[in-house]
Amino acid sequence: TRLGNKNMSEIVPPEVRPKPAVPAKPSHVALPSRSALLGYIGIDTIIEQMRKKTMKTGFDFNIMVVGQSGLGKSTLVNTLFKSQVSRRSTGWSRDEKIPKTVEIKSVSHVIEEGGVKMKLTVIDTPGFGDQINNENCWEPISKYINEQYEKFLKEEVNIARKKRIPDTRIHCCLYFISPTGHSLRQLDTEFMKHLSRVVNIIPIIAKSDTLTLDEKTEFKQRVRKELEACGIECYPQKEFDEDMEDKSDNDKIREAMPFAVVGSDKEYQANGKRILGRKTAWGVVEVENPNHCEFSLLRDFMIRSHLQDLKEVTHNIHYETYRAKRLNDNGGLHPISSGQDTQESNL
Repeated sequence: TRLGNKNMSEIVPPEVRPKPAVPAKPSHVALPSRSALLGYIGIDTIIEQMRKKTMKTGFDFNIMVVGQSGLGKSTLVNTLFKSQVSRRSTGWSRDEKIPKTVEIKSVSHVIEEGGVKMKLTVIDTPGFGDQINNENCWEPISKYINEQYEKFLKEEVNIARKKRIPDTRIHCCLYFISPTGHSLRQLDTEFMKHLSRVVNIIPIIAKSDTLTLDEKTEFKQRVRKELEACGIECYPQKEFDEDMEDKSDNDKIREAMPFAVVGSDKEYQANGKRILGRKTAWGVVEVENPNHCEFSLLRDFMIRSHLQDLKEVTHNIHYETYRAKRLNDNGGLHPISSGQDTQESNL
């Protein structure tokens, strides 16, 4: 993994086409027939062409971490990307006091793996849930998320548009639930109720090694029931399943949520190999061992199978909803004027 702090605002993914809702075809409409080819044309090379283009341009991925201090947010992000990518790893001081209000702080890195470049931005929310009165402490976060949609929209409605619009929109919000073993706090449900409408929320139970196996199972079930009772839909949302295969894969993920995880960027020796883990008096909790915690489930889901979908749902659903409302409120006739300069990058 190679890290760099150089300006990579030009690195954006290939154009994402909106996923149109396909209505059911009337029974009298004949499906197009499949023509038999008389020889090789080369249509299948489009996949390789797309791969080469993505390899050249790279892509953005913006992840927000939300939760009370002390739940291991920075450590988990570092574990996910096997790099020191969190704000805490880049100049954060242990003497730093908990802010009196919710702050939004971001740090960007360029990660390269197998020739593919990803500009990763980690957005942290110090101060969230740490006050005596946490009423409406989700508002600054909601405001920040919408500001990124606004920034993108202002670039889109310009007459002379950039070839590649810098993307600072939040593709994924990891919400850290405290491992109490009891139930969600009002703060948890209020946050997810308001924010699930504007961003992809993935709830996780932090520091799950503090719970016994039975406590963990019961807590997960209780959280799922509470989310359902409050009408909160986390990512992946049922309404966006495209087909039965999609539904089957996503149902397994929904049944596993919230992921009970343990994060660690420290290596230990176990069974003759180096592993990431947390050392305790009775042994090492192996972060990537599915028998110990669900970190590998979270990583495989978020990065290896659904990363592109997180970006597409952000663009085609959350951003489109914001854009439609904004242009409708504005009359949809003129470019949106701004008194502020649009930042191209938060590097």
